Amino acid sequence: MPTENHFSIDEAAALRRFDTVIWGVIGVVAAIVLLSPIITNFQIIWGSFVLPGFVSVLLIAGSWYYDKWRYEPRLSSALGGTAQFMVFAAAAAPLSYLAASFGLPLQDGALDAADKALGFDWMALLASLNAHPTMFTVLRAIYMSLSIQATLIILCLAFTGRLAWLRIFILAFMGTAIVTIAISAVLPAQGPWSHYGLTAADPSSIVPATWTVWPVFHGLRDGTYRQLMAAGAEGVITFPSLHAALAVILIMAMWPIARLRWLALGVNAAMLAATPIDGSHYLVDILAGIVIAILSFAASRAALRRMATDPTLRIAGRRLAAGGQVASR
Repeated sequence: MPTENHFSIDEAAALRRFDTVIWGVIGVVAAIVLLSPIITNFQIIWGSFVLPGFVSVLLIAGSWYYDKWRYEPRLSSALGGTAQFMVFAAAAAPLSYLAASFGLPLQDGALDAADKALGFDWMALLASLNAHPTMFTVLRAIYMSLSIQATLIILCLAFTGRLAWLRIFILAFMGTAIVTIAISAVLPAQGPWSHYGLTAADPSSIVPATWTVWPVFHGLRDGTYRQLMAAGAEGVITFPSLHAALAVILIMAMWPIARLRWLALGVNAAMLAATPIDGSHYLVDILAGIVIAILSFAASRAALRRMATDPTLRIAGRRLAAGGQVASR
């Protein structure tokens, strides 16, 4: 049985198999994006991929070095996990653009009706935040913290030795993004701001962080916008809310770290509260995102526990997926 100061060969093999799965998913998403200009009239804006690509190559090289040459599994996982998160985000953003271009009928009427059936008044929430601009400023800062939080969680999980839990987080993040993108393709929506006829020019103390999305979203739907990019891409998904889903995944990812779990819960509860207005989401968007996040995290954990075909690897995988810690040797 491995102790905190030893990392077994079986666990190392299990983690590498987990990474193979993660990179495989990333490869499939990237291939779809790369092949899309062949069958569509989209064009890839290659310049937007230069910075994330360059940084990712450095991270991958560092991860490989600390895995193969100077064995430091925590550092290797921190670098590799950051690279996986960055590369997938760069590929998933244009994938969401492709989904929005399907141009199927908008579902805002049904989503708004569902909110009203649940007793949720979006306009009343907007009026409340307009009356409390300081509260909105705080919520805005938390709403914009998603990437920073994800990076910190990768580092925290890696350097506390929760290396398989880190892989579960990455896989759950990817699974959630893919599912929300797929659903948004068949159930598109423009969001409450546009549905209620509000604009960024309306006299209000609030302008949503997502106001720049509107022309891109409608351009994707009517065919006037046909650019695929990584850096600078807009978040065009309304239903389900990917932002809400990732807030829940961040909470679950940080939960094994007792000293930080309550901080993560508080911050991301506030992020969920900020999402209807700053993210231009219906309440049902958020509820759907929460459900998808929980299912995705559970599925990722189960998959990593069962993917090893060798019984020894399966035992190691179960130990790691349960939140077991490993340390550098």
